[in-house]
Amino acid sequence: MNAHSVNPRPADPVELAVENGIRDLWYPVLASWQLGPTPLGVTRLGDNIVLWRDKDGGVRAIEDRCPHRGARLSLGCNLGDRVACWYHGVEVDAGGRVAAVPAVESAPMTGRKMLRSYSAIEAHGAIFLWFGDAEPAALQLPEQLTSEAFSGFLCTAIWRCNYRYAHDNLMDLMHGAYLHAVSHSMSGGNKQAKMQLRETDIGFVYEKVDQAGQNFDWVEFGDTGVHWMRTTVPYGLGAGPGGPFWIVGMVAPITPDLCQVFFWRLRHVQGWQRDSWRFLYRNRLEGRHWAVLEQDRRILEALVPNARAQETLYEHDLGVVRLRRALAASAKRQMTARNPSAASA
Repeated sequence: MNAHSVNPRPADPVELAVENGIRDLWYPVLASWQLGPTPLGVTRLGDNIVLWRDKDGGVRAIEDRCPHRGARLSLGCNLGDRVACWYHGVEVDAGGRVAAVPAVESAPMTGRKMLRSYSAIEAHGAIFLWFGDAEPAALQLPEQLTSEAFSGFLCTAIWRCNYRYAHDNLMDLMHGAYLHAVSHSMSGGNKQAKMQLRETDIGFVYEKVDQAGQNFDWVEFGDTGVHWMRTTVPYGLGAGPGGPFWIVGMVAPITPDLCQVFFWRLRHVQGWQRDSWRFLYRNRLEGRHWAVLEQDRRILEALVPNARAQETLYEHDLGVVRLRRALAASAKRQMTARNPSAASA
């Protein structure tokens, strides 16, 4: 049994909302290559969802439940603009409406919207879904993902821990000098540092004030309709052209004990240098980067049960505290908007 599965659930409603995954946001839920023509069932933010591709390759997503008898639509057939349940053939379209009940001439459910549907965007090698009742916000991503001046690769994995542990790890600048001390990109730098926090229009930057370009020395949190973090780590000449190595990270909650991490690894390269960097990454660097991620995964999955309730934080954890407050504030705003009287009470 995963140690985190014995964690008690938070009693505070704001904490519970954060733990399960903040709504009214875009989340990456799959790498593009993970979704083919066959319907695929996933769980994200506790929701059971079926995704499939229509005849044009576009992504469709609805609740993974047949409104007839509760069978998983992800076990059914892809009909392009709809999926057909394997159990009795009930067809449901991408808006969650029952399009046909072929077993009978007429059925009361035909034409009715009976399932939740999800807005989907496929971008930069990932599939994003909107989790919220409001109209989807614009999906605004860091320039490292949107600018043609950058080239990179998406790496994704499922970790057996609550997504907040992965979030905290991304905001923890000092773990690079210890946990990753023998890695190919974070072996330099000091074991001590002074930190500062800078607010921005979309979030904040947490950085070392007495060291730059030596290790994992700064990280930015952005809230732009999707929560993301980005940073750079130094690269030597042996890593080819392109300057520092950029990482853009996002985390999607699955259940309170599972999450899926998404890491885009990028460099500022164009022309023949882009081809050189991509070849070098696939043939030499990718395995080294996965080794670093495995160090993070092993640490986080092995944390003691209910680790957050037993912490003793110190000054280097200011970024972690600031991030937790940002998530809690976001959850509280959403709760207030949905139920002002309850929030006030």
